[in-house]
Amino acid sequence: MTETLRDFMRKKLITIEESASVQEAANRMKDKNVSSLVVVDEIGRPLGLITERDLVRKVCTHDVFTSKLINKEIVSSPLISIDSNSSASQAVDMMLQNNVRHLLVVDSETSEGLNKPIGIITPLDFIRSEGYAGSDDNDNVEKLLEYFI
Repeated sequence: MTETLRDFMRKKLITIEESASVQEAANRMKDKNVSSLVVVDEIGRPLGLITERDLVRKVCTHDVFTSKLINKEIVSSPLISIDSNSSASQAVDMMLQNNVRHLLVVDSETSEGLNKPIGIITPLDFIRSEGYAGSDDNDNVEKLLEYFI
């Protein structure tokens, strides 16, 4: 049986509102022990991501008041998503082609509508996946990790 992203993605999908402060985003990342947050609009639709890297590059280096800056001003978008039934190899290719470290994993087979966000995948998730460790695509994963880490 072929392993899909659903088998090893992170199901811990933490969101934050686009109108919340960047300081709130940093605190939520710390409290939830995650390196990224999905930024959502007022009705909960995913708009983009805020990562630790965004906080460093877009906030800390510009000496701004984090309590006055809102997430909408620093969010990385567009949000790149991939179907949960995709292979790890497809995810690696998508990350490299789009120059991103995080992919939103969506489920196109839900009764709640198409492309419901159900998880997130990062390069480190490939390392954690025991099934992927023996895969023929290991060269691609190593390439991805060298490029991003």
